[in-house]
Amino acid sequence: MKTAEELHQNVPPDWYFASMRRNVFQRYWHERRFSAVREIADPVKGKILDIGSADGVFSEVIQRSTSAGEVIGIDVLKSSVNWANKHWKKNKKLKFRVGDAHDLKFKAGTFDAVFALEVLEHVFDPLKVFKEVKRVLKKGGYAIFLVPSDNLLFTIIWWFVTTFWWARIWQDCHVQSFSQKNKLSETVAKAGLKIEVDKTFLLGMLNIVKARKA
Repeated sequence: MKTAEELHQNVPPDWYFASMRRNVFQRYWHERRFSAVREIADPVKGKILDIGSADGVFSEVIQRSTSAGEVIGIDVLKSSVNWANKHWKKNKKLKFRVGDAHDLKFKAGTFDAVFALEVLEHVFDPLKVFKEVKRVLKKGGYAIFLVPSDNLLFTIIWWFVTTFWWARIWQDCHVQSFSQKNKLSETVAKAGLKIEVDKTFLLGMLNIVKARKA
């Protein structure tokens, strides 16, 4: 079995930064999902963990949207982490490091919030990730998870863009499916987090869940 780093080895280190500027579809997709995130994200004075931070574009949006004192982004790709640290070096509230969501190298109760946006479909054991998220959250802290719903429309579009268009580098990178038969919120609840929001948007193609550590 390939490692997560091997599965994503073809992803450019500045993928989101570059593609959102040259691809109208990408820009629209990500603007819509961040609009949904902003609607349910609470202000944070302390620290936020962004799992699967890639080139840091969305970590920066998270920081601005929540006014967090610090956002730490982790990603399996060292090239993306290096790019993010260099590109966002003037923003002292953003830090990036190589990390694995299955084994978060942080003490229990470190973060006021955790974000994992369109990354959980890339992990091998979602329940283990959610348990790690719960562990590193402070009591009363919240997490926001966002995944493709894998409904029919998304499945058709994803097949097309990964076969013929701009997303060919993502072929075989989705190792999990959060369909109605494997709902995101049900797995989150199994980890002991309390569900506060569970909804789909963008024609049902995306599922966003907000959960809190009691």
